[in-house]
Amino acid sequence: MLPGLGIPAIKTKIDTGARTSALHTFDIEPYASGDQLMVRFRIHPLRKRKDIEIICEAPVVDQRIVKNSGGHAEERYIIETEAAAGNKKWSIEISLTNRDNMIFRMLLGRSALGKGFIIDPGNKYMTGRSLSRTYDQ
Repeated sequence: MLPGLGIPAIKTKIDTGARTSALHTFDIEPYASGDQLMVRFRIHPLRKRKDIEIICEAPVVDQRIVKNSGGHAEERYIIETEAAAGNKKWSIEISLTNRDNMIFRMLLGRSALGKGFIIDPGNKYMTGRSLSRTYDQ
């Protein structure tokens, strides 16, 4: 979950091969708030539920060229927000991009995995699979 963005649950893939984390977004709108560059964007946290949409806003911490899994480079806005999984909460940087064709709405890269994380590639859904119930309440 991304409590700083108001996203209570999102299907996330941990990818230690990816340096940067990525979040599926669309309708990205940059704007200024005083001297701070901000970004407003929309997200469908559930892949097959276009009726569920969250509008988020966050300060931009950087703009970077990021290569996707196909090797194509694109400039992306980078934001910082709080992530939570299980009983852990920590701050991460996330690039904003369209992941509409991907199974996972979010990719958690190795730079977001600080100390205290052990990755077991043989396990799945260690914090649960109840995404639909989160949004249907």
